[in-house]
Amino acid sequence: MPPARPRLLYVTDLAYRARGRRYCDEDIFLTSRLRDEFDLALCHPGEAAALLDAFDAVVVRNSGPVLGHLAAYTAFRERAAELGARVYNQLTGRADMAGKQYLLDLSAAGEPVIPTVGRLQDLHLLPAADEYAVKPRLGADSEGLRFVPADRLREALRDDAGDVLVQPRVDFAYEVSFYFVDDDFQYALHAPDPARRWQLEPYDATARDLEFARRFIRWNGIDHGIQRVDACRAPGGELLLVELEDLNPYLSLDALDEARRDSFVTALRAALRRLLAD
Repeated sequence: MPPARPRLLYVTDLAYRARGRRYCDEDIFLTSRLRDEFDLALCHPGEAAALLDAFDAVVVRNSGPVLGHLAAYTAFRERAAELGARVYNQLTGRADMAGKQYLLDLSAAGEPVIPTVGRLQDLHLLPAADEYAVKPRLGADSEGLRFVPADRLREALRDDAGDVLVQPRVDFAYEVSFYFVDDDFQYALHAPDPARRWQLEPYDATARDLEFARRFIRWNGIDHGIQRVDACRAPGGELLLVELEDLNPYLSLDALDEARRDSFVTALRAALRRLLAD
């Protein structure tokens, strides 16, 4: 008999719709390539807790915002901890996996992030701006994001204090994302037009750019997982962190050429082998 192949449970919501992106296409592509090496089954995030003990590892991919299935996600995390399951991404992430508190912490520590506060009494710590972004602490995919004029900010926050983050609306040149498998850089993409966030093109990252991105990868301390470092090019030319997506980052593989996609798949397969061997 041929040796048994590792069994992967691939968690995704193929019906989830996001503005400007087709998550399902990405997961159809990735699972078609992973099946060359692994026995693989797909499941909805609502079913993951009940199924994970039948597999050697679980891959959490484009499963949509956790807020849409919070009880199921909590049950999954609890069951995975109980079983000591191998989960990719591993569930120790300190960034978006745990909410947006990290933006407050990093901002308070003086790290290169968009200045962020979470309390009315701290608004004076933000630089002056015409408008401010108000984001839910547990938000994702821009759900609940709103922009508030400076003269209405205190009034707008009065009922939401403690549940939201506030940032100045930065007049940035463009956004750029850096994609890592475990702690290995894979590629970078940028949106030349700030008004079209998901119209992405390949970006030639400089050594300084990569050092910026890697400082947050090191800070997060994930050994097994895909991470996307989102940044903006501020008016002064520096990069500022927008978010560190460490739960189920969309990869925009359709913006890559075939060679880059193949390279990413090769890196992901190797990462999953490392996870299974750990």
